[in-house]
Amino acid sequence: MSTLTALARAQAVASGRAQPIATVRHLHVHDHPMVLVPLAMAGEANAPLAALAGTDPAKPELLVVTQPRDRNERFAFADRLAQLLVAYVDGFADATEDIPIDRGKDVRTRYADAPQLWVPNPGGIDFLRLFGRSTRFRTVDGEHPVPAGVPMLGRWLTFFATSAEVPGSALLLNAVQALGLHWATGQSGAEDAQLGVLLAWIESGAEAAREVENGPVAGPDTDPDFDNRVLAPLIERNAPELPEVLRELMLPTWDRMWRTMTLLRRLPVGERVATRWDSDKDVYTAFAQHVAEGGAPQPRRDGAVAAAARLQRLESAASRYAVQRAFDDPLVLAEYRLAGAAFAGTVTLAAPDRIDDSGKRPVLRPRIMVRTAEVVRVEPGTSLTSPSRPGQKARVVSVAPAGVAGESDVLLELSGGMGRKLVAEPGSVPAVGERLMLTTLSEEFRRSGALPDPAETPWTHGGPPVLAEPPL
Repeated sequence: MSTLTALARAQAVASGRAQPIATVRHLHVHDHPMVLVPLAMAGEANAPLAALAGTDPAKPELLVVTQPRDRNERFAFADRLAQLLVAYVDGFADATEDIPIDRGKDVRTRYADAPQLWVPNPGGIDFLRLFGRSTRFRTVDGEHPVPAGVPMLGRWLTFFATSAEVPGSALLLNAVQALGLHWATGQSGAEDAQLGVLLAWIESGAEAAREVENGPVAGPDTDPDFDNRVLAPLIERNAPELPEVLRELMLPTWDRMWRTMTLLRRLPVGERVATRWDSDKDVYTAFAQHVAEGGAPQPRRDGAVAAAARLQRLESAASRYAVQRAFDDPLVLAEYRLAGAAFAGTVTLAAPDRIDDSGKRPVLRPRIMVRTAEVVRVEPGTSLTSPSRPGQKARVVSVAPAGVAGESDVLLELSGGMGRKLVAEPGSVPAVGERLMLTTLSEEFRRSGALPDPAETPWTHGGPPVLAEPPL
């Protein structure tokens, strides 16, 4: 837990109301999302019991497995869910848009929008991952055939669950983490995992949260007491009222899901959220085209090289997401200021036309002096970036005490983001009097390390076995 989040939790306890820990919304909230509230039978590995699904808050569709141990009923449930989900995701495969590449010399085409799936909590994502793994390799003919939509459901569920692992992706979101990214409550993280309580803290405060502590669970696991008192007798006697009982159990969560999205939409969206959604559209386009072309299902597990490449991508995405959140949100950036990785100051001197002719050819290298009252923990030679000019680098030349006690003068040399001439473009060099934020964070692209061909890895990592020389 960060320092500012801990402070916000303390303030929430004192005031009885959740406290904001972000000034902007850090995720894309779709205008036409699909909400899925899954419910699984306790004590059974990934045995679906029911689900509420749909894109209309007023018209949720209830899917029920009246006998969760019955294979045919479970796959009938999967088939109906497939009809809903596949129809939803296919609805985005019509309109396309052209994206310029290679500095405008060429274009590529992608779908103009992408689907977005919402579940109540991280447990819902785990349920979809397991359900996708158990259905995507099923066959529609042979000894144990399943309905035609089941394998396709598994592939799409796996796609969404995999995308949820990528920091900053918004293809599959869960309401608990989405709210926790923007508000802090006065309770523990374990208590925040209950959607009803968390939402009550944000909407109405601690007193309202106490009133819903013992309310219906948000799934995917059911409450043991409910299982013993209500669910088990209904299943044993195949009661016709079971679907209605499950609907009443899940409707509060369904309503809270849509209230969560309404709450998030009220926040101003972060500047870089659209860029991350563009990446999601690229991912959706690639997978939808792979499916349309008859591509194979996702493998059961990655090979060594594929796993290493995926880990690199996740690490790069996590680093990029952290920087983007800080650049979008002063409250997030404040954490880095506390840690000494950022400081704010005012430009007191500026030489926008300075030329460095010490090399083979002269280059534009303006210098500015920034005065700050914050502690500066960067050494000369450190490269800094300003969120207001992310394409420009500021190399620290020197740090010296200012004439006022507790203040410092930081001399910076600028490069990049000023055009290609020896005269800086207007506004590209900070002017005297401008308030500037500087940080060691950077959005600069980082090239991934080279990985070997799978055939060149040792046998312990999927490559060919090493054969010993036969004895003479």
